[in-house]
Amino acid sequence: MRLRSEIWVQAYMRRIQAAGAAGYVMRRGDPHAGAILICVSSPTGTVLFTPAPNPGLDQTDRRWRRRVAQALQATPDIAARLEREASIDPDIWVLEIEDRDGRHFLDDELVDG
Repeated sequence: MRLRSEIWVQAYMRRIQAAGAAGYVMRRGDPHAGAILICVSSPTGTVLFTPAPNPGLDQTDRRWRRRVAQALQATPDIAARLEREASIDPDIWVLEIEDRDGRHFLDDELVDG
Protein backbone atom coordinates (compact mmCIF):
# COMPACT_ATOMS: atom_id res chain seq x y z
CA MET A 1 0.00 0.00 0.00
CA ARG A 2 1.36 3.41 -0.94
CA LEU A 3 1.77 6.13 1.65
CA ARG A 4 -0.87 8.87 1.47
CA SER A 5 0.24 11.92 -0.52
CA GLU A 6 -0.20 14.29 2.40
CA ILE A 7 1.97 12.19 4.72
CA TRP A 8 4.64 11.74 2.02
CA VAL A 9 4.75 15.53 1.45
CA GLN A 10 5.07 16.26 5.17
CA ALA A 11 7.98 13.82 5.55
CA TYR A 12 9.66 15.14 2.39
CA MET A 13 9.42 18.75 3.61
CA ARG A 14 10.97 17.82 6.96
CA ARG A 15 13.84 16.12 5.15
CA ILE A 16 14.46 19.20 3.01
CA GLN A 17 14.46 21.52 6.00
CA ALA A 18 16.81 19.21 7.93
CA ALA A 19 19.26 19.39 5.01
CA GLY A 20 19.26 23.20 5.09
CA ALA A 21 17.20 23.80 1.94
CA ALA A 22 13.89 25.63 1.66
CA GLY A 23 10.70 23.82 0.68
CA TYR A 24 7.25 25.21 0.00
CA VAL A 25 3.88 23.66 -0.71
CA MET A 26 2.67 25.84 -3.56
CA ARG A 27 -0.53 23.87 -4.11
CA ARG A 28 -2.26 21.37 -1.82
CA GLY A 29 -3.83 18.45 -3.61
CA ASP A 30 -5.88 15.47 -2.62
CA PRO A 31 -4.56 14.26 0.74
CA HIS A 32 -5.04 10.58 -0.11
CA ALA A 33 -3.85 10.03 -3.66
CA GLY A 34 -3.01 13.36 -5.33
CA ALA A 35 -0.10 13.31 -7.77
CA ILE A 36 2.96 15.25 -6.60
CA LEU A 37 4.99 17.57 -8.85
CA ILE A 38 8.29 18.94 -7.57
CA CYS A 39 10.15 22.02 -8.85
CA VAL A 40 13.78 22.24 -7.77
CA SER A 41 15.24 25.73 -8.13
CA SER A 42 18.92 26.55 -7.94
CA PRO A 43 21.01 29.53 -9.06
CA THR A 44 21.47 27.86 -12.46
CA GLY A 45 17.80 27.15 -13.19
CA THR A 46 14.81 24.97 -12.39
CA VAL A 47 14.09 21.26 -12.84
CA LEU A 48 10.60 19.76 -12.75
CA PHE A 49 10.07 16.22 -11.45
CA THR A 50 6.77 14.44 -12.12
CA PRO A 51 5.51 10.99 -11.16
CA ALA A 52 6.70 8.22 -13.46
CA PRO A 53 4.55 5.22 -14.29
CA ASN A 54 5.23 2.18 -12.15
CA PRO A 55 5.00 -0.81 -14.51
CA GLY A 56 5.02 -3.40 -11.74
CA LEU A 57 2.34 -4.30 -9.28
CA ASP A 58 4.39 -2.85 -6.41
CA GLN A 59 2.72 0.45 -5.57
CA THR A 60 4.71 1.13 -2.40
CA ASP A 61 7.55 3.16 -3.92
CA ARG A 62 7.17 6.37 -5.85
CA ARG A 63 9.07 6.74 -9.10
CA TRP A 64 10.05 10.08 -10.58
CA ARG A 65 10.83 11.42 -14.03
CA ARG A 66 12.87 14.54 -14.73
CA ARG A 67 10.56 16.34 -17.12
CA VAL A 68 11.82 19.86 -17.71
CA ALA A 69 15.11 21.59 -17.06
CA GLN A 70 15.15 25.31 -17.76
CA ALA A 71 17.67 28.07 -17.47
CA LEU A 72 16.75 30.63 -14.85
CA GLN A 73 15.30 32.99 -17.46
CA ALA A 74 12.80 30.33 -18.65
CA THR A 75 11.25 29.61 -15.25
CA PRO A 76 7.87 31.14 -16.30
CA ASP A 77 7.59 28.25 -18.81
CA ILE A 78 7.51 25.82 -15.91
CA ALA A 79 4.92 27.92 -14.08
CA ALA A 80 2.70 27.85 -17.17
CA ARG A 81 3.09 24.07 -17.40
CA LEU A 82 2.11 23.67 -13.74
CA GLU A 83 -1.01 25.79 -14.30
CA ARG A 84 -1.99 23.57 -17.25
CA GLU A 85 -1.43 20.44 -15.16
CA ALA A 86 -3.61 21.85 -12.36
CA SER A 87 -6.39 22.68 -14.81
CA ILE A 88 -6.34 19.06 -16.01
CA ASP A 89 -5.97 17.44 -12.58
CA PRO A 90 -7.19 19.61 -9.68
CA ASP A 91 -5.94 17.02 -7.16
CA ILE A 92 -2.20 17.57 -7.77
CA TRP A 93 0.30 18.78 -5.23
CA VAL A 94 2.96 21.28 -6.33
CA LEU A 95 6.11 21.58 -4.23
CA GLU A 96 8.94 24.04 -4.73
CA ILE A 97 12.42 23.35 -3.42
CA GLU A 98 15.12 26.03 -3.31
CA ASP A 99 18.60 24.64 -2.94
CA ARG A 100 21.83 26.31 -4.03
CA ASP A 101 23.25 22.92 -5.05
CA GLY A 102 20.14 21.86 -6.96
CA ARG A 103 19.55 18.75 -4.83
CA HIS A 104 16.17 17.06 -5.30
CA PHE A 105 16.21 14.91 -2.11
CA LEU A 106 14.34 12.08 -3.87
CA ASP A 107 15.46 8.67 -2.65
CA ASP A 108 12.88 6.99 -4.80
CA GLU A 109 13.74 5.71 -8.23
CA LEU A 110 14.41 8.23 -11.02
CA VAL A 111 13.59 7.04 -14.52
CA ASP A 112 14.78 8.42 -17.86
CA GLY A 113 12.57 10.50 -20.09
